[in-house]
Amino acid sequence: MNPTHIHTALTMTRRLRRLRRTPALRALVRETRLSPDMFMLPLFVCEGEGVRREVPSMPGVFNLSVDEAVKEVEAAKADGINSVILFGIPDHKDSVGSLAYDADAPVQSAIRAIKRAAPDALVATDVCLCEYTDHGHCGIVIDQEIANDPSVEQLVRAAVSHAVAGADMVAPSDMMDGRVGAIRQALDERGFANTAIMAYAAKYCSAFYGPFRDAAGSAPQFGDRRSHQMDPANSAEALREVELDIAEGADIVMVKPAMTYLDVIARVKDTFDFPTAAYHVSGEYAMLKAAARNGWIDEPRAMLETMTSIRRAGADIIITYYAREAARAIA
Repeated sequence: MNPTHIHTALTMTRRLRRLRRTPALRALVRETRLSPDMFMLPLFVCEGEGVRREVPSMPGVFNLSVDEAVKEVEAAKADGINSVILFGIPDHKDSVGSLAYDADAPVQSAIRAIKRAAPDALVATDVCLCEYTDHGHCGIVIDQEIANDPSVEQLVRAAVSHAVAGADMVAPSDMMDGRVGAIRQALDERGFANTAIMAYAAKYCSAFYGPFRDAAGSAPQFGDRRSHQMDPANSAEALREVELDIAEGADIVMVKPAMTYLDVIARVKDTFDFPTAAYHVSGEYAMLKAAARNGWIDEPRAMLETMTSIRRAGADIIITYYAREAARAIA
């Protein structure tokens, strides 16, 4: 039988394709929307002046001296990005990460410079020791193990130094037990009750951090971070971690990485209905960049699809190296 002669009487009263027919219709009924003000741009701040050094494994991402970081913040604001998170890259490191709380270190200097140039920009700071220790671990090493409580003491010093410099928000990323409460207490006692804490509450021991360690020079010199970062197989444990950080005074909780932990983001948001951030990490960014450079994907579409999936899972804040590109794409 000639298929062109077949006539089927459709009696459907609901045709879902009606609302997909044109771009205007699709936009009108779109469930998940992206906005530039939900993106936070990570910046790697190094010593020196006039330094803008591209990270080999992260095309479009640079190690920036303080003056260049200020320029980047101003350019990001022009794209609609009002929030940045700073990571420090000192020239010198030691076993206890003492430059993490040095008033003249790159992050502290950048906070002051950014606040002078763009006082309404939101400046968050990563609080960890891995960028500052010569062994590359997130805390103090005693007998080849990360010692929790001595590490927390150093993290508190770093967080307070960031608040003194003018940070709006500190973000402990180390996954030491009790550090959120210790930082909150120290900030409050020193007159920084308005400094917010964004806790890396569910940070997994992920294979997708490699390019970040390239950018920050923070690869561990021995062992790994499985003793403190979460097992990728666990999601119920993430809820316990988030619950503890909220109880200790976190204002925002974060899940990291984002793409491979969308289920965890959804569980956290559904369970706590608390301000939730997700970090689209360096390896996730680098994979998209590599595929695009090989002509295997349409990068702008893949980027926006990725950001939409993170937002759809429940993230209120998306930390991503794509922040400026994504903001321009949705403008």
